[in-house]
Amino acid sequence: PVSSTLYGSRSLTGDMGGSVTHQCFYSITPANKHDRKYWCKAAGSRTCYTIISTTGYISKDYWGRVSLEDISQNGTLVVTMTGLKKSDTGIYQCGIGTTNSDLYVRVNLTVTTDATTLEPIKLIQGELHGSVTVLCPPGDPQGGEKRFWCKVGRSGCSLIANSDGYVGMSYQGRISITPQESSGAFKVLINDLKKEDSGLYRCGTGRISSQDSPQMVALQVTTASTLPKRPKFLSGTVGYSLSVKCHYDPKGSYEKKYLCRWKGATCSLLVDTDGFVHESYEGRIQLTSSNQETGTYTVVISQLREEDAGWYWCGAENGQTEHTSSVKLFIQKETCSSQDPETSTLVKPTLSSPAASSTPTQRSITGLTHTMGTVTESTSTLLPAASPSTFVTTPSTFVTTPSTFVTTPAEIYYQSSSGESRLLAVVLPALILLIITTIAVLILTKIKLQKGTGEESSAIGNLEAAPIRDGVNPVEKQMEENPSPGKMHKHSTDPGKCRWVFSASGTARVASL
Repeated sequence: PVSSTLYGSRSLTGDMGGSVTHQCFYSITPANKHDRKYWCKAAGSRTCYTIISTTGYISKDYWGRVSLEDISQNGTLVVTMTGLKKSDTGIYQCGIGTTNSDLYVRVNLTVTTDATTLEPIKLIQGELHGSVTVLCPPGDPQGGEKRFWCKVGRSGCSLIANSDGYVGMSYQGRISITPQESSGAFKVLINDLKKEDSGLYRCGTGRISSQDSPQMVALQVTTASTLPKRPKFLSGTVGYSLSVKCHYDPKGSYEKKYLCRWKGATCSLLVDTDGFVHESYEGRIQLTSSNQETGTYTVVISQLREEDAGWYWCGAENGQTEHTSSVKLFIQKETCSSQDPETSTLVKPTLSSPAASSTPTQRSITGLTHTMGTVTESTSTLLPAASPSTFVTTPSTFVTTPSTFVTTPAEIYYQSSSGESRLLAVVLPALILLIITTIAVLILTKIKLQKGTGEESSAIGNLEAAPIRDGVNPVEKQMEENPSPGKMHKHSTDPGKCRWVFSASGTARVASL
């Protein structure tokens, strides 16, 4: 049977003649709300005899000493047994469904003469992608013991986080254990809630194997959440600035807003609305604005360093309750345009002037929105986040990507050397082929023209020259032999008998008709 959406304590102890109360918690879905709930006692591996159910049935052996309450709005099933007998010791099932083999969780009840009384399980509800605050009571009065938070399962309680810095893989960056001043109590803060976070937990001090932890907690994550799922990562560049917009519930009344740095289940305060600034961030972090109507506030970190990389939390306190959200920051050393695998060209971005303005590129995350950029004393010029393929620099914006670099208004464009070699390999053969083709066409044209000229000269040479009549003026003869270019002069003492014929070289010849 699938019992992951139904959970409760795995063991109970009760005094002879006394009473026990058992709580089961289920996911709040329409089917679970309206389906049959039951409490039965197991007899063997496959049989479970119903003691009481929400249909009104009660076993005659338990009349007057058992009750079952279904609190559907909280997804809680409460079973109470009184007048305990030694024979009541055994394995029971708390379940949902038309039969006793559907959805259920098992619990082992032990009836003794010196049972330890346990505190009732505390129910904590949170929205999907939201956050919760769990208050754990003081443990060992001597103090100094490590604090822990573990999840109850079939084989024991699996450690999630402790005050020594251990954090489970699926809880990295989203859980912290905060001790309370002098009381010995502590708070467990969890954000970016997931469906699988629902379940039964224990918080306490000392050894996790100890069964006398003072607090049991049932965490329910409601899937009908109005909170959006936002990205949890942002990036910055060494020497530049980062603007982080944090979100909180505008309907709540919060005494303090802050930004802290998370590491190993603790979150060190960096800046808050009370004016506190961590010494290592003096002069380069400030909480610049807060808007109660929209439920936002902005934190600016300038002069980013490599060591600034890591997890950060936005937080808003309301008494013992805190609304938190987390984000992981990645820091780039510098921006460069990609070259051959062995070499690269470094690019130093140009800082914008105080008067310059630009439209920031923003990205929302769980409980916060971030904008990358440089911040000056008078105005904030925000930088869009760097991506891995183009670099653009204008008087007010700066974007980086690994293969091209563009500077406006000068319009200087650089390509990687590998790109140039590929372009040259394509263009050079085509250029050589074009030159060879052109030369060949010119040679063929010249040969054709020479051939045509030779044929014409041969044809004219075969004509018999007409005799020149006597009495022709020598000057006229000279004019006939050397006519003006482009003109043809007709001369004859006997019109209609002669005509001028020009050879290709322009020499006039007289042909007889």
